[in-house]
Amino acid sequence: MDQTTDAGGRILLVDDEAAILRTFRYCLEDRGYTVVTAASASQAEAVLQRQVFDLCFLDLRLGEDNGLDVLQQMRVLAPWMRVVIVTAHSAVDTAVDAMQAGAADYLVKPCSPEQLRLSAAKQLEVRQMAARLEALEGEVQKRSDALGSYSPAMMGVLETARQVADTDANILILGESGTGKGELARAIHNWSRRAKKAFITINCPSLSADLMESELFGHNRGAFTGATESTLGRVNQADGGTLFLDEIGDFPLALQPKLLRFIQDKEYERVGDPVTRRADVRILAATNLNLEEMVREGRFREDLLYRLNVITLNLPPMRERPEDVLTLAERFLASFVKNYGRPARGFSDSAIAALKSYRWPGNVRELRNVVERASIICPQEMIEVSHLGLADQSINNAPRIGEALSLEELEKAHISGVLSTSDTLEQAARILGIDASTLYRKRKQYGL
Repeated sequence: MDQTTDAGGRILLVDDEAAILRTFRYCLEDRGYTVVTAASASQAEAVLQRQVFDLCFLDLRLGEDNGLDVLQQMRVLAPWMRVVIVTAHSAVDTAVDAMQAGAADYLVKPCSPEQLRLSAAKQLEVRQMAARLEALEGEVQKRSDALGSYSPAMMGVLETARQVADTDANILILGESGTGKGELARAIHNWSRRAKKAFITINCPSLSADLMESELFGHNRGAFTGATESTLGRVNQADGGTLFLDEIGDFPLALQPKLLRFIQDKEYERVGDPVTRRADVRILAATNLNLEEMVREGRFREDLLYRLNVITLNLPPMRERPEDVLTLAERFLASFVKNYGRPARGFSDSAIAALKSYRWPGNVRELRNVVERASIICPQEMIEVSHLGLADQSINNAPRIGEALSLEELEKAHISGVLSTSDTLEQAARILGIDASTLYRKRKQYGL
């Protein structure tokens, strides 16, 4: 039977001897694990179709069923699950064959309760480490520097964030691109009682509706062309922790009802699987778009917006927190010169003045990029204005609406500004409302 545990491990026992199942189950449940048993290959398959497990203890002798065949089936149904073979002394050679076929380890019967518990603890630790690495894979390095602040506006946001972090309330983080929405979401997770569980991020603009559903909820093998194996989905990975929906304004409209249902009921189905599953996940979302305007235009569901913004945090842009510019620049510089082994140690008076007078349309992200570049190219202890590269992109010197300029000059200046504050060309193209190939041609045309 399922139960809430401190250990957090979900274990499947497969053995055709009732006494072994009973003994193993009591031994593992005593340590706080959730344990489910199966007495045959068919029972094990039925259970794996309904539930997710971290670890399985599999007996090689299952009556008429071949344990190696069962192992192969488990590798298809639950490729993430660790499998420990349990065997008698006389079948150790077969156990070694099973490890070569994908088993994580083997135990020889009869084994002591302590041997069983040590094996479970070892395999679950490996599984948890794998889950953490999967959550981190492909993510850029996260930094909390953007959250340190002397700005009253920013300090007010951080105070509110700390107050609500230890609740399970959904939070919507608003702010311009580059203001540190992702860093704030991670900080809220770290301040919460879910901090020891996973923090999982989904970048909403990156996938179509079909791929987003599979990424979010997982899919069964064969659910669609190319689905060669079953996947858990981000919701399952975030179970007990936090799911961060970055740029929620770009979440596919067709999939929004399913997201709404999950937020309300904590229930979902994998693609190609009718079984309803549950996950205890806290939702954080962020956007630089006006969701209320999108609701009026029919591009975002009103009921989903209400569910997401139980608490709303508005991150101020850098131009509204000038008190923080120099402090952040110095923090970034200290980090970069340590990583790159460069000679720069500070900013000249003229460089400080340039940093403070600049408007920072790309916010903290742009500041960090400017300081990184300066730390690399500066050959001396003090960074000068020339190392910052701000003169050509200064807002004060940029073309303004209404000036005696051609549309071509305005377009060039605008594209240049968007490119300087975007992480990728694809992101810049989305902001400009053109496709990536058009942006490529424009860059070539204007020599950007």
